[in-house]
This record gives sequence, structure tokens and C-alpha cells, in this order.
Amino acid sequence: GITSDANILINKLRVSAAQHIYTYGESMPVEQLVTTICDVKQGYTQFGGLRPFGVSFLVAGYDAAHGFQLYHTDPSGNFSGWKAYAIGINNNTAQQIMRQDWKEGLSLQETLELTAKVLTKTMDAANPNSEKLEFGVVEVAESGKVRFRVLRDEEVDKLMADAAPKDSDEQETA
Repeated sequence: GITSDANILINKLRVSAAQHIYTYGESMPVEQLVTTICDVKQGYTQFGGLRPFGVSFLVAGYDAAHGFQLYHTDPSGNFSGWKAYAIGINNNTAQQIMRQDWKEGLSLQETLELTAKVLTKTMDAANPNSEKLEFGVVEVAESGKVRFRVLRDEEVDKLMADAAPKDSDEQETA
């Protein structure tokens, strides 16, 4: 999508979340946050003279009521919840791989390995690595606190190297 549109909408998300915390003394539920930003996006499709926001989002989060959640938003303001989803170029291939390989109850490591597999098969880069990718994880820490963690470059490089097709695999498919 359009990066400047994404920046504007992310700032609106941050303000909405901060206002909710200030008003109610608790974090904003993920679905409510997504609904708020989708209402803004939809409003820009309703009137002449306003250019709609040209960006889709994948929003991942956690709240006590519904646990881990993943939402997809599109430029029209529609949103939908998913267990696994991909947007962007080659998203159909990515979703097909996820439909085949994703199952309920995957561990964090299995999920990261599936993500690396999807990226290896769908990216146009010959050798995807930490220079081109950044992985982030929403997790509940041992203390019970929810946090967002960005994987270190070494972790990303190892995941991508392990997911890369081996020479013997390429010869078998040829």
C-alpha cells in the first residue's frame, strides 16, 4: 500500500489506543481498535473529493477476552478475522500453503518455520534473509504481560536458511 497512508492510519490507531487507556484505564480490545481504524478508512470512501486510504493492514494482537487475534483490513474499511492470512504480492500462493500446512495448536517455533516456508516460496528474492525481512511475534511473557518482540537477525537468517529449498529437493522436482 501507500506508505504515507499507512503512517497516518498507524498514528490514528496509536491515538485511539492511548485515549482508550486514559479514559478506561485498560488496553483497548483488538477488534475495537480494528473497527475504529476501519471506520476512518470507510469514511474516506463515502464522499466525493476525498481520496480513500490506499493501504491494507494485518493487525495482530492479544486481549484477555478473545486471546490472540489476527485481522485483515482493506482500503474500503472492511475487516475480517483469521487464524492465518497473507496480503500483498503472491498472497494466493501463501494462503494455499497456509491452508495445507497450518493447524490448530502450532507451537511458536512451528509457526515461525511455516512463515519462513511461505516467504521462501512466495518472495521474488533469490535468497531472502534478515536484510530484506523482519519478523515480529506477539506473545505472552512468563510474567503474564503481553509483548511484541522483533526477532534478532540471526534468528531470521536461521529460519530462512532452514526453509530454503535444498539442492536435492530441486533435483527431485525437476
